[in-house]
Amino acid sequence: MPVQIDESPAAYIKSQIRTVPDWPAPGVQFRDITPLLKNPRTLRVLIDVFVHRYMAQRPDYIAGLDARGFILGSILAYELNIGFIPIRKKGKLPYQTVAEEYELEYGSATVEIHADACGPGDRVLLIDDLVATGGTMLAGKKLLERLGATVIEGAAIVDLPELGGSKLIRDAGLDLFLLCSFEGH
Repeated sequence: MPVQIDESPAAYIKSQIRTVPDWPAPGVQFRDITPLLKNPRTLRVLIDVFVHRYMAQRPDYIAGLDARGFILGSILAYELNIGFIPIRKKGKLPYQTVAEEYELEYGSATVEIHADACGPGDRVLLIDDLVATGGTMLAGKKLLERLGATVIEGAAIVDLPELGGSKLIRDAGLDLFLLCSFEGH
């Protein structure tokens, strides 16, 4: 007999996200998605939400942002029977890369993609676990577009709207699909 969820999938997923207070710094409320990955039922609900959203859109690739975007993105790519593109932190990819630097709350970081990961005309979905300041997703978008791809949408499980990332991403012209949001950060 199938298990029935008594609430919307988004509400169910949000209820399974653990909040870790004061990590990695005092005052930060860390939104931990690892309980979603641990529980097979929750993982299935999570992936099914994304599969149903993107089944008809049929992107050519899923690009996952380092590191939790790899987990979601590779499972989703498998379910949609399409390729997966990793966008990694600087120095982690073995072949010729294209890099994009972006600003963090305190400093900067760089992400890279293989120079042959995709090309003109490819339609790519960009995915991560969480949108905070938006820097990582915008850097990923710029990388994919530099290779000629069209980023059809950005997707994440969690939005932290107070940090302004989702607004920044939308203002940059990228549509976003977000399952839930948490006030505070």
